[in-house]
Amino acid sequence: MSQLQDKFGRRFHYLRMSVTDVCNFKCTYCLPDGYRPDGRSKFLALSEIENLIAAFSEVGTQKIRITGGEPTLRKDFTDIIRAVADNDKIKTIATTTNGYRLEKHAKEWYDAGLRRINVSVDSLDPKMFYQITGENKFDEVMRGIDAALEAGFERVKINAVLLKGLNDKDLPRFLHWIKHTPIDLRFIELMETGLGHDYFQAHHLAGADIKSQLVEQGWTYDQPAADDGPAQNFSHEDHKGRIGLIMPYEKNFCASCNRLRVSANGKLHLCLFTENGVDLRDLLQHESQKAELVERLHGQLAQKKETHFLHDGITGVTQHLASIGG
Repeated sequence: MSQLQDKFGRRFHYLRMSVTDVCNFKCTYCLPDGYRPDGRSKFLALSEIENLIAAFSEVGTQKIRITGGEPTLRKDFTDIIRAVADNDKIKTIATTTNGYRLEKHAKEWYDAGLRRINVSVDSLDPKMFYQITGENKFDEVMRGIDAALEAGFERVKINAVLLKGLNDKDLPRFLHWIKHTPIDLRFIELMETGLGHDYFQAHHLAGADIKSQLVEQGWTYDQPAADDGPAQNFSHEDHKGRIGLIMPYEKNFCASCNRLRVSANGKLHLCLFTENGVDLRDLLQHESQKAELVERLHGQLAQKKETHFLHDGITGVTQHLASIGG
């Protein structure tokens, strides 16, 4: 079956698959009031996830990132990893986590087939970490990162959302950390969602400012691999770790888009912003529906827009990033 491609020639090798929108942290830029169940959400069952993976693997998907909410809250999280690993067409299995269960389970998840892991650490100052996340779990998360490195993960990334007036002074501390630690540090520009206009206005910081500082300090740009995400990655001969910048407000950010998203209740999102999502769940009930599901995927790719329209102030219907594994 043919590779998923849109009318702008972009090919999609990468699926971000949310398995829950529940989260136990209260990050100020995502869920400042904590997770509030709507009473209607019924997350994809393992069998539905297996059918989803089977269909995407037939249309060129080579990388799957398991996301949330906080994906490790699923009691069957290890089984989900195995379901992805059992498909030999999927070459890269990753997840994004807040890290609170990582210390205890890193080896178990690695043994199940997980190979890449992103941990959200928005500050290396424990007090600021608590202020941003609403949870006093800094030491626990840091021990989890050490456990992931010890377990043998081929890539450990740290995600930090850039927040003016909060963690924007942390760059020297982060740089010192990765000088001797072989991790990838990624700074992510704060993105405006439907409920976050005032917060965005107060705390948005352009990643270009960080990029200028890095270039001045001798960091050099690394060419991306085919299944990489949207980060611009930089390395330095004096540092074991790398730095990546995700800058959705930079010109031509969407030109290299290679990812699609499926929400925890089975909706396909062609973009993090601008649309409600297309229900796939009716075609996830039996493996015999795979051909019809693939046909629907190809049909929807024809509707994908050229850009996310964030530059025009259009934030779309997404109310918070946790709802579709942002």
